Amino acid sequence: MRYVLTAVALLLVVATLAGLKGAQIARLMEYGEEAERAGPPPEVVGTAIAEQQTWEVTLSAVASIATGRGVALSNDTPGIVSRLHFESGASVKTGQLLVELDSDVERAQLRALQARRDLAERNLNRSRYLVSTGAIPQAQLDNDEAAFTSQAAEVKALVEQIERKRVRAPFSGKIGIREVNLGQYLAPGTRIAVLEADEPEYVDFTLPQQHLSSLARGMPVRALDSTGALLVEGSISAIDPAIDPITRSVRVRASLPEDDRLRPGMFVQVEVVLPQRADVVTIPLTAVLRAPYGDSVFLAEPRPAPEGAPQKVARQVFVRVGETRGDFVSILEGITPGQEVVVAGAFKLRNDIPLIVDNSVAPEPQLDPRPEDR
Repeated sequence: MRYVLTAVALLLVVATLAGLKGAQIARLMEYGEEAERAGPPPEVVGTAIAEQQTWEVTLSAVASIATGRGVALSNDTPGIVSRLHFESGASVKTGQLLVELDSDVERAQLRALQARRDLAERNLNRSRYLVSTGAIPQAQLDNDEAAFTSQAAEVKALVEQIERKRVRAPFSGKIGIREVNLGQYLAPGTRIAVLEADEPEYVDFTLPQQHLSSLARGMPVRALDSTGALLVEGSISAIDPAIDPITRSVRVRASLPEDDRLRPGMFVQVEVVLPQRADVVTIPLTAVLRAPYGDSVFLAEPRPAPEGAPQKVARQVFVRVGETRGDFVSILEGITPGQEVVVAGAFKLRNDIPLIVDNSVAPEPQLDPRPEDR
């Protein structure tokens, strides 16, 4: 009898536990069904409205700054540096003496030649007088004239040789870092310094051949630094008439006003401003999601909730992006003006997820942003 009571008690305990567990499982299943009916929890995002803006049409390229005139100064004849008449970074004038090479030997030879020339000149003057009196024949006068001419030519040649041992500035400008020292031996063609003229700079760049018909002299050009900030504005001064047969591009030169921020060889980005304007659909750049399979954005679309209240949900669409201006990017395909796009929090979204829009802390996008340097 005792064993029977024990078995009955055990069965009651097992039945009770099974009932409790079944009730728990039923409640969990009910909660799951309710969650499935309610859908995923909403995500808080920031949004903006796609707008249609009128943008100027530009052609962009990469270029390097160059000067109208710039040379590497060097010596023509060999010699030892005896005098230096400039310092690194100095401004010089046309014809200013910069470097002198040792010419003591040539100067001694010049004094000897000048003495012989002076003697030949006196002999020539004496012969002219004597010929006029008939004291000497005309042949003697011819010999004295030839001797004087020869001596004068030798003096002139040696003067020119001495002058070639002097390096002068071929034009006015700013000289670079001095690369020679006093007492240094210079072989012919040794680089002394770089001289850049005080003239407006220019940039040479290339554009695809299909843009050739859109280019003309005088069109405005902007020079931008590596961050996209405007440096100076200039204009097209020359267009190469020939197309490069390898790259199929045309070479363009733009003149820029003188600016202390510009240096020869400096990298810049250039924009050629075309006269026409284009109407484009724009959205903030932060709305675009980049991926190997294509660019996309999430739209915030209204959709009735199960309780009947309006609700916004996310829908991903693929887009084809165009040019970027400041905080905006143009959309060539995929979006129409007036559609609401997610600009903050898009990385955590998927299709049909509910949205809560909060634009209280969203910064205002600008075409020409100038953030403060803090």
